[in-house]
Amino acid sequence: MPPVVSGVDMVVMVGFLVCVAVYLLLTLILTYFVQQYPRNPVADPPDWGQVEDLRLKAVDGGSIEVWRVRPEGPSRGTILFMHGWGRNRDRMVGRARIFASWGFTTVMHSARDHGNSSPSRFMNIMKFAEDIETVLAWLDEPVVLYGHSAGSGGALIAAARNPGKIRLLFLEGVFADTYEALMHLYTWASPFFGRSCGPMILFWMNLFYGGRLKKMTPCRLAADIRVPVMLIHGEKDGRFPLRFAYELKACFNAAPVTLYAASGANHSSSSATPGYGPAVRQFLEDHGALSADSTRSNHAN
Repeated sequence: MPPVVSGVDMVVMVGFLVCVAVYLLLTLILTYFVQQYPRNPVADPPDWGQVEDLRLKAVDGGSIEVWRVRPEGPSRGTILFMHGWGRNRDRMVGRARIFASWGFTTVMHSARDHGNSSPSRFMNIMKFAEDIETVLAWLDEPVVLYGHSAGSGGALIAAARNPGKIRLLFLEGVFADTYEALMHLYTWASPFFGRSCGPMILFWMNLFYGGRLKKMTPCRLAADIRVPVMLIHGEKDGRFPLRFAYELKACFNAAPVTLYAASGANHSSSSATPGYGPAVRQFLEDHGALSADSTRSNHAN
């Protein structure tokens, strides 16, 4: 005879199935929200050079806000900046100001669903890359590409897909594995949330994006990069620890890679450290983007 399921066992089984269903639904809802929030734009417009403020048509029919700031004299080339998650183009102005002091044209844009660019649901580093590619197509010239945090992931994707359009690549606040980085970020924000919901949120993300979350992970993409790369990372970065930068550095097989570990810096303050300007300038000089005998600004001294 088949075993008889008691009323108590049935209640326990139903209760368990209800809990599983609630957990799956909760994590599915959270998967939506973690891709929509938070949004922390700042206000810091450029205060140098000839500023163009314009909008470009995005791949989904929306629009992207863009600043192009030309120097008063001849330009040494164009630097394209991509901000991190939840920020906007203003967040990159401080970094752009340093490059502008060396005579570069600087371009900053807000990803969709950030700043005053058009809304877009389920933002991710793949969409960041699409927005970078929109700006690259508009510029129609080889550029130095600079990404921060999530923007570094988008920059790496764009660089791998558009090798002829990238002269040099700067990646700040980086990570080697998307799964590991997001799990660390969720746990850093809330240990309980990260450990209990993080794995399922990442499962939903990868399912929703047809496996591209793993395919587009930075360590895999690094093997396709041929241009010189500079990694910049805060020594005290709590969101993405410094070991992430060393892990990514080891993934580049064909590109010369320089790592600047900013002493005492957190996730976003590497560019404010005394060594940032000299290290970045040396990298530019080493790879022919800036002549060593040109006048050095106060940022580099």
